Amino acid sequence: MRAVVFEEFGDQSVLRVQDRPDPVPGPGQALVLVAASGVNFVDVYQRSGAYQVALPAVLGSEGAGTVLQLGEDVRGLAPGDRVAWTSIPGSHAEQALVPADRLVPVPDELTNEQAAAVLLQGLTAHYLTHDSFAVRPGSTVLVHAAAGGMGRLLTRIVTHLGGRVVATASTPGKRDVAEAAGAVRAVPYDEALDAVRDLTGGAGVDAVYDGVGADTFDTSLQALRPRGTLVLFGASSGKVPPFDPLRLMAGSYFLTRPTLVHFIATRAELLDRSETLFQWVADGVVDPAITGRYPLDAVADAYAALEQRRSTGKLLIVP
Repeated sequence: MRAVVFEEFGDQSVLRVQDRPDPVPGPGQALVLVAASGVNFVDVYQRSGAYQVALPAVLGSEGAGTVLQLGEDVRGLAPGDRVAWTSIPGSHAEQALVPADRLVPVPDELTNEQAAAVLLQGLTAHYLTHDSFAVRPGSTVLVHAAAGGMGRLLTRIVTHLGGRVVATASTPGKRDVAEAAGAVRAVPYDEALDAVRDLTGGAGVDAVYDGVGADTFDTSLQALRPRGTLVLFGASSGKVPPFDPLRLMAGSYFLTRPTLVHFIATRAELLDRSETLFQWVADGVVDPAITGRYPLDAVADAYAALEQRRSTGKLLIVP
């Protein structure tokens, strides 16, 4: 099979498409024919070395496809079943080995591409809006980078739950995307504080969902109401430098840096969140908005588009 491999940490230039032996499932594993895999910033962090992984490594951590073969002791699955997964390395490939208990069934209403496009970001958006900060009717939040795949999902879900979104995005076209997703106002990054103060009468927002990191962290803190919550879930602009926790005392703010793996730790929780997410897709609450499909050989182009913020919606690798 062919797979996207990196043997050293670095930018997109370290990625190579290589022929590798076809995987063989061991006990508790399933071999899946990959229909599509998602392009995500977590893959960037792994490839760059910000998140350490053993080398050489196959890139990609989310996908969907069809079960080809099962290892010993696997129950409840059969060859031909359509499945999806997330937070499993090795997904940018023609075939992937996945622990069977980490697979979720893809319902008939969804395509494999839709499942691959929505699972990682959709599950993340679910726990961010239900656990990191529980959105309620009337909640007002600030969502940075709201035209990207993650930002659009957050905006749609917050709005679905009865909240209001102030969005930031870098260009007029991207701000139109954010408003089409439900944001009550979409502004350039440097106008975020003015927009928040205007919309909340100077009180500040209940929460900020910040996947940008270094470039937006100070603005995010300043945008909060007293006892508001800053949910820092990514660092597309770089890591936030160390800071004095006493800064949180200015408004008795809450700061959290969550990660998906802790919110799908059990199979029951994984299935519960996935079923809700897939139902949202089927009902039209969430639109995966696939805006780019790339073959394996163009994987560097896909990540360049993501990292340079030239994309909106979701990018897929389609082997």
